[in-house]
Amino acid sequence: MTRTNEPPADGPVTVSPPPALGNQAELRSVMGMFATGVTVVTSGRDLPHGMTANAFTSVSLDPALVLVCVKRSSVMHDTVLAQGTFAISILGAGQEGLARYFASSSRPRDEREFETVPFQPGPHTGAPIMDGNVAWVECKLAAVYDGGDHSIFLGSVLGIGRGDGSDALLFHGGRFIEFSKG
Repeated sequence: MTRTNEPPADGPVTVSPPPALGNQAELRSVMGMFATGVTVVTSGRDLPHGMTANAFTSVSLDPALVLVCVKRSSVMHDTVLAQGTFAISILGAGQEGLARYFASSSRPRDEREFETVPFQPGPHTGAPIMDGNVAWVECKLAAVYDGGDHSIFLGSVLGIGRGDGSDALLFHGGRFIEFSKG
C-alpha cells in the first residue's frame, strides 16, 4: 500500500460499487458478525416517525458530526429530508422490545406510532428521544450521500445527553445481546 501526504479531495469521493454479489442473504449474514449498538432514529415534531438502526457512528468531534444510514424506500427517509433534523436514541439493556417495535413493518405509521412509547421531545428538534436510553444525540441534516439502496445522512450535532446509565443493547449474529459494563 502506498501512502501519500496529500490532503483528501474536497467533497465526497465516488467509488464504483463492486458487481452485485447476487446473494444478499449471505452478505447480511457476514455483515451481521460485526457487533453494533442499537439505536432508534426519530424525526418530526408534529407527526414523528421512528426506526431501529444499527448503521450509526460518530464521524468527527470538531465539528461534531455523526452519520446514520436510512433505506431510501422508508417513511423515515422522506421524513428526515422534509424536517432537516433527526434524533438518535442509543438503546440500553432491557429495550429490546422498543428496538423490535421500531423495526417492525406492522407498527402504525400515523399519529398512533408513538402512543405506547415513553419519550421526551428533543430540546433542539422536537423529535422523540426514548426514555431509558443510554445516550442521545440531536442533529441538523448537514449532507446526504448516496449509499446504494440507503442514503447516508450526515448530521451536525445540535445537542447530546446521557440516559439513565444502564448497560448497552447490542446486535450481533442476527440477535440482540445485552452488554454489561461490569
